[in-house]
Amino acid sequence: MLLPAASAGFAAGAGLIIAIGAQNAFVLRQGLLRRHVGRVVLTCMSGDILLIACGVAGIGALVHRWPSLLEALRYGGAAFLAIYGLMAARRAWQGGGALAPTTGGDADGRRVLLACLAFTFLNPHVYLDTMVLLGSLSTRYAGGARVAFAVGACLASVAWFSSLGYGARLLLPVFRNPRAWRVLDVVMAIFMFGLCLLLLLRPLPRGMA
Repeated sequence: MLLPAASAGFAAGAGLIIAIGAQNAFVLRQGLLRRHVGRVVLTCMSGDILLIACGVAGIGALVHRWPSLLEALRYGGAAFLAIYGLMAARRAWQGGGALAPTTGGDADGRRVLLACLAFTFLNPHVYLDTMVLLGSLSTRYAGGARVAFAVGACLASVAWFSSLGYGARLLLPVFRNPRAWRVLDVVMAIFMFGLCLLLLLRPLPRGMA
């Protein structure tokens, strides 16, 4: 019973985590730059594991009682995505801003960590997906099977972010061409602006706002 529950948790977790696009785009770019990859991957995994654990423990039900908090996260997340989209658009326009992988200093590391935390926690749908949806799915199981479901979902996060962050270096031959970086930044800008609009225009599920 434990293995099927863990497999179900892994599949559900993978489906939700892979769909969180802005966070994935950020991890991919840091992996290509080889800047603070371990810090970024660990932060994303830790955030997911924390939210999944809260959801399986039943804390996700409390999200329904704080619609104003989710609304604040909705607009704060939209503002952050718009700013990050503008930064990507500026890099694409100027070119040559990040063509060679380098190792940043402490200040750069702090900025990367803050951006990673923002991508992780400023999207209200992250809470709905990990805490509410996964928490609800986990109620199909009891005892050890429920724990196995949570472990499977957490392992999906570990596998995905590790592969995305450290596997990005396989694309480095492509990104030795400066045009590839400009294309990536254009795509990221469009992506961030699109997600910003989705947050602003798409209401939260009924009963959440």
